[in-house]
Amino acid sequence: MAPSIAKLAGVSTDVQKIVEAKMDEAPARRRAREAFKDVQLSIDHCLFKMPTQGLKMDERYEKNSRGLEIFTKTWLPESSSPKALVFFCHGYGDTCTFFFEGMARKLASAGYGVHAMDYPGFGLSDGLHGYIPSFDRLVDDVIEQYSKIKEKPEFENLRSFLFGQSMGGAVALKMHLKQPKAWDGAVLLAPMCKIADDMYPPFIVTQFLITLAKIFPQSTMVAERD
Repeated sequence: MAPSIAKLAGVSTDVQKIVEAKMDEAPARRRAREAFKDVQLSIDHCLFKMPTQGLKMDERYEKNSRGLEIFTKTWLPESSSPKALVFFCHGYGDTCTFFFEGMARKLASAGYGVHAMDYPGFGLSDGLHGYIPSFDRLVDDVIEQYSKIKEKPEFENLRSFLFGQSMGGAVALKMHLKQPKAWDGAVLLAPMCKIADDMYPPFIVTQFLITLAKIFPQSTMVAERD
């Protein structure tokens, strides 16, 4: 049985229900984001204090070719055309609506057009939270979304760069390998290139877990809450 969640002081019943809710599916994650959006923007951290003056920001949901609703966000300079495009690839369990917000504002203030998305199963996009049935398919989903942006008339002649963080570094690298002529470069921040040899579990353990994942791909194998 999952441990009970302590009542948070000073929060409404509606917010407490969101805290206690399972975040496996997108609707619950979206409700949580709306409830805590103002709290996030009031956090005393440099990444949340970046000004928005002179920027055009847009967020929306778009259905991809697999019928999944994908959350996307854009930051553009307001008074001029962007000098280049930056496409963000977030890490595992992450979203483009949290810490990247400040980095995106900084880049857009410097004249770059910044585009980001939540992968299927992450953040505000459709899908079981954190579940990646195929890493190659995830990469293809990102390629599909970002290719649509690059093909827009106002962007088609601009240079395009990938910005990958943690697991997003692996996504960016695979995108670059699949589309070597589509990208002018990449910035990799603590990229997930491989698992360190001294952290790798014994061979029999990895094979057991791989087999278990194939039999029960969506089962919860660890404690539900930290």
